[in-house]
Amino acid sequence: MFNVELKSKPDEDICLLIKVDNHSFNYMCDCGEASALGAKECQDTKAIFISHTHIDHFVNFDTLLRHQIGTGRNVVICGPKGIADQVQNRIKSYCWNLIEEGAISYEIREILDDESYKVVKLNPPEWHQEDAVHYKESKIFKEKDFSVGYQILDHKTESIAYLFQAVDKTKIELKPGLKGGKWVAQLKKAFEDQNPDLQIEIEGEVHSSGDLFYMMKVEKGQKVGVILDHAAIAENHNKIKSKFSGCDEVYIECFYKDEDKEFAVKNYHSYASMSGQIMKESNVKKAIPIHFSRKYSESEVAELIEQFENAYYSE
Repeated sequence: MFNVELKSKPDEDICLLIKVDNHSFNYMCDCGEASALGAKECQDTKAIFISHTHIDHFVNFDTLLRHQIGTGRNVVICGPKGIADQVQNRIKSYCWNLIEEGAISYEIREILDDESYKVVKLNPPEWHQEDAVHYKESKIFKEKDFSVGYQILDHKTESIAYLFQAVDKTKIELKPGLKGGKWVAQLKKAFEDQNPDLQIEIEGEVHSSGDLFYMMKVEKGQKVGVILDHAAIAENHNKIKSKFSGCDEVYIECFYKDEDKEFAVKNYHSYASMSGQIMKESNVKKAIPIHFSRKYSESEVAELIEQFENAYYSE
């Protein structure tokens, strides 16, 4: 369902591109410097999920803007409080005398707390913020077959972690000798509505839907998390375990090696073994360490990853 590509190299900033099966568009998490990010990938990005706007997470927004102008699309940008002003200020720092209305539209979704966000739109050529609309909703983004939830973490500023979750799918395993037909759709709906009394006709025989539920199977939707900058503190760890427990895949920041833990504390970051431990305690099936300090050499990054894996895979 979700195919995550890390577009930034270890010595660059941070940018992840999420491609979804049977979708024409991409979805991006943070937009730091990323040499592997192509122009077409920028153009085809439908929504951008920003953790926070420290420069290494937001510096490449201008590249996205440059390639998206002229597509005529509505692009969603999600992020913490203040993101609407910051996007507007970045855009208005340029001259737009030749831009036409409808060249692009940005819909900014600014997360206010764990269950609400506001939406404003920015449109050329004036880029004024339209009247804000508030929503009480714990999902910041929804498509037909997946949604994106969020969790606010502490990085001495609000840093948003995102959870991409595919919808559960109801499937049927036909009993040998049975043929499909419109009754399959009827049974599926009855199962999803938990209605065991619906009368369903199959090849001339009438059955109560509940008697056929044994053929139904629920396939749980894939869950992929992206957890970027956060302090290695109990409050953040409790939130992570609550939100990302049992995820199929999580990408988590490991900015510092264990021996540089004091820098992690000072700069409100996590460090290798702690990120690995939290992923283990959250029962994450596959955890991938990302976003390392640029001060590390290639061999030091390898050591950092080893520290993470030792904690994650420990007995």
